[in-house]
Amino acid sequence: MSQAYLAPTEAAGRRFFSRDRQRPVMLNLLRFRTVADYSDAPDLAPATPISGAEAYALYVAHTLPLLQASGGAILWRGRADAFLIGPEEEMWDEVLLVQQASAAALLAMANGPAYRKVMGHRTAALADSRLLPLTELPLPG
Repeated sequence: MSQAYLAPTEAAGRRFFSRDRQRPVMLNLLRFRTVADYSDAPDLAPATPISGAEAYALYVAHTLPLLQASGGAILWRGRADAFLIGPEEEMWDEVLLVQQASAAALLAMANGPAYRKVMGHRTAALADSRLLPLTELPLPG
């Protein structure tokens, strides 16, 4: 199996937070585990096994109020299909576009105890992910 990406590297985090980003939008590509793996967060594990998609839904349910309280929002959520242009073997289950109030607000939320308490649902849910910060550009003309 190829390498999975579930958290930013220290260098990537430094790059992101060193820029003065206001209202950054983040593209999230998500690949779920068939069965959620709560070995890193046994205190969050449900009584019976659940799917990765179900674990991610728990993560979103717990973090959406935190995101909104920090000035952020989920702009778009959808199921992903095979690429029209791109590697046929690269498949994603879900795509999210999330807007943060600022990089500082994201950092404060991610370091807060309420978020840290439930992020184990995300870890349990995901087999792989990508998180791509986006910067809006004006349309030509």
